[in-house]
Amino acid sequence: MNRKEFDTGVKKLLDDYKALVTRKNVKLASENGIFCRYKYPVLTAGHAPVFWRYDLDFSTNPNLMERLGVNAMMNSGAMKWQDKYILVPRIEGADRKSFFGVAESSNGVDNFKFWEYPLDIPDVEDPETNAYDIRLVEHEDGWIYGLFCAERKDPDAARGDLSSAVAQCGIARTRDLIKWKRLPDLKTNSPQQRNCVLHPEFIGGKYAFYTRPQDGFIDAGSGGGIGWGLCDDMENPVINEEIIVDDRQYHTIKEVKNGQGPAPLKTDKGWLHLAHGVRNTAAGLRYVLYLFVTDLKEPWKKLYSPGGLFLGPQEEERIGDVSNVAFSNGWIMDDNGDVFIYYASSDTRLHVATSTIDQLLDYCINTPQDALRSGACVRQRSELIRNNLEIMKGW
Repeated sequence: MNRKEFDTGVKKLLDDYKALVTRKNVKLASENGIFCRYKYPVLTAGHAPVFWRYDLDFSTNPNLMERLGVNAMMNSGAMKWQDKYILVPRIEGADRKSFFGVAESSNGVDNFKFWEYPLDIPDVEDPETNAYDIRLVEHEDGWIYGLFCAERKDPDAARGDLSSAVAQCGIARTRDLIKWKRLPDLKTNSPQQRNCVLHPEFIGGKYAFYTRPQDGFIDAGSGGGIGWGLCDDMENPVINEEIIVDDRQYHTIKEVKNGQGPAPLKTDKGWLHLAHGVRNTAAGLRYVLYLFVTDLKEPWKKLYSPGGLFLGPQEEERIGDVSNVAFSNGWIMDDNGDVFIYYASSDTRLHVATSTIDQLLDYCINTPQDALRSGACVRQRSELIRNNLEIMKGW
């Protein structure tokens, strides 16, 4: 490739990139009256800036090769900050290592543009091999916290076992989303902790966490469920006791494991929670999203728990690096009650769905709970049919 061809290639890369990131998204008709999906993902591997991936120096890369590839862009923390919709997705390099970057948009559904550099979060004394799935929380103490999975090789793994891992909750905080202070990892009585989330308000003067105690990296074992615990100090984050807010149940969408998504949203009816549930199938694990509501004063107490899934992967969303997965660790509520739900599909790309607080609360409060048995589910559905047939007589 000569210099002219190189310059032409660079221009095409930049033009194609601009066309992708400025593409207008299209809101689709609601499939269920609860939320609306959008036609295009909001972030994909291709949204990583060209200068993050290519060496643009002709003298060192005359064939214009991608030097540091990006494989996927998924599970994103989210917040509204300085009138911008902020996403901090998990960006997985071609080398399988994940890192974080900040992308901002003026409308929350398209035109997300990355800041110049990825986040450089300091290491702790025992640095993690992989960091991912950050939850952003603007706490009432004035800090913005990022809680993420800090994954390390299991030191007790058998010789030759290069897959066993230990997951803990890494914690960092910032004022500006640029300069981060690393805090110690969360300490609990559980050997594994993933999907930990900080409650946005003090509870009795203490910091409150949603946790996910597990015996193993993949298998919940005797643990599992969305936990709740308190700690005195984020500089020394220790939880001595956990209780389960939302547990796993047999033959449901959350029989294998479940975990808190983003921090809950405060509403006049209670704290609105978005979570993921996992069940096993002949094709492997299936991840879906569900909602529930807890008490405003005692957020560890459930008030409403609609049965079944809220959102699952559909059509092309079901295909990717880890197929049949919908996962969320970020959502944003606007002052007018609009809600932007950022969910990843199949560990590959990031989407948005929109709804309103009124719709989501209606869904939570008025949708029946899981009846847990086929016979009871039939009677539950028959009651709905009977009521509708009465109404339809007058049509």
